[in-house]
Amino acid sequence: MAIELKNLEQLKSMRKAGLVVADTLKLIKDSAQVGMTTIELDEIAVANLKKHNATPSFLGYHGFPAVICASVNEEVVHGIPNKRKLISGDVLSIDFGAIIDGWHGDAAISFGLGEIEAADQKLMDVCQESMWRGIAAGRAGAKLTDISAAIEGYINSQGKYGILREYGGHGIGSAMHQEPHILNFGPAGNGPELVAGMALAIEPMITRGNERTKVLSDDWTVVAHDSSKGAHFEHTYAIAPDGKPFVLTAVDGGADQLGRLGISISDLL
Repeated sequence: MAIELKNLEQLKSMRKAGLVVADTLKLIKDSAQVGMTTIELDEIAVANLKKHNATPSFLGYHGFPAVICASVNEEVVHGIPNKRKLISGDVLSIDFGAIIDGWHGDAAISFGLGEIEAADQKLMDVCQESMWRGIAAGRAGAKLTDISAAIEGYINSQGKYGILREYGGHGIGSAMHQEPHILNFGPAGNGPELVAGMALAIEPMITRGNERTKVLSDDWTVVAHDSSKGAHFEHTYAIAPDGKPFVLTAVDGGADQLGRLGISISDLL
């Protein structure tokens, strides 16, 4: 299937969805505390979608039963919100998507509750930075796997982490998951050339152990096979018509984080 290219007006609609995603994730992070359940966090997302007249990307997607994915500790991705109470030291990953005028935004964050281990904080920091390195590598004229190599290279430079093999980033636009699939590992220089109009969700997923995972009996929750803690970060970015990147799910468009990496963002969005 061909990669969907968006015009400026379509990217502006994606930006609206992206800002709903950014606002919701911030609200969840600010609200989360020890003793809460992930179902309560899902309810926060439901209310914020209603406030913004947006619809959820995840609810009903292949039967997924919630608005957010909430993954705790060894649950790396696709966790279903439940009545488990969060405790101090938990690493919580929240993945969330929203739709405005038929266009999707998708992002994810990981953060700690209460007092967390230094190694868990480093896990999250490495994962988040690898995402930014991937986005920075995904400039116009680059090859798709330049993103993959940048993510893997940074992660491996920081220590021994497991990079999930079965899951990766993806194209996004009029559907949440589109071509191309974006690995978080592998050599640079392969795949399609990145051009204006592409919108990509970049989402490294790593563990403190190895890369092996298994899916629980709910058919959704992906856990580390060795029970090590995991982290997951994601942003949706686009290559604007001027050839410059713009992070649709970051409030500042990625200006701060990409700027420190020497990348200027588009001013068209």
